[in-house]
Amino acid sequence: HYPLRRQRQMCIRDRERIIMEAKAIARSVRQSPRKIRKTIFSIKKLNVDQALNHLHFSKEKAARILEKLIKSAVSNLNVKNENKTIGSDSLLIKEAYVDGGAVMKRFRAASMGRASRLRKPTSHITIVISHRKIER
Repeated sequence: HYPLRRQRQMCIRDRERIIMEAKAIARSVRQSPRKIRKTIFSIKKLNVDQALNHLHFSKEKAARILEKLIKSAVSNLNVKNENKTIGSDSLLIKEAYVDGGAVMKRFRAASMGRASRLRKPTSHITIVISHRKIER
């Protein structure tokens, strides 16, 4: 183990460094994972500014949720770096994926006195953004 002084120096050095990744998770979003994946595939590997612009003018329900989630991830990155200004043009969506959540099951009256099952799926969305170095 390192002596205490050495550990303290390493902590101070880590605090000065810019953290390169941040993530945001939205749980139990009331939309099916299949519909959200359609929107996620259109923004994967895009610049954060381009993705936000694309989502802002999209008519899909998932676009509003994803726009809010990307803004949250950018905010998380700023908090991790103690509010150092990081240009959003240098931020990239590294990962974006959706997992299925709990399925709410309901019943609805059907013809001839029967009941039909309604499935109301939910989703868990995860977005990871990273800081990329601009090559010159």
